[in-house]
Amino acid sequence: MSPLADSVFTVTTRLLAQPQTPDPTLPPSTIPDEAVTPGVWGFVAIAFVAIATVLIVVDMTRRVRRTRYRGEVRERIQAERDEATLAAAALDDEELPGDADRRARRGEGDRDRDGDVDDDGDRRRRERDS
Repeated sequence: MSPLADSVFTVTTRLLAQPQTPDPTLPPSTIPDEAVTPGVWGFVAIAFVAIATVLIVVDMTRRVRRTRYRGEVRERIQAERDEATLAAAALDDEELPGDADRRARRGEGDRDRDGDVDDDGDRRRRERDS
């Protein structure tokens, strides 16, 4: 083995071979309790961290709620747009007052350049004549 491996082995063996602490009980502390407490500055620091945590949680809750409401509003607006689009499409398919008359007069209307019947031919003629 290499000298490094021998030294690691020796240190490991010595550490493992040491007996446990001979006295399982700790001796009484010689430091007064007042010297070990966090004191006023420790309390101020912990209070600051607690207040900051509460404020951050409140702000985060408000932001999450606002984001959720915005998403709901976007969904409502999109649903209204979809309904309006469907209603407009239904109006295009739905027969309106006067449509039957227009269909009956299709043969009487002016023809476009393409040869299609112009439904507004009578209206245009009346506007032109007046």
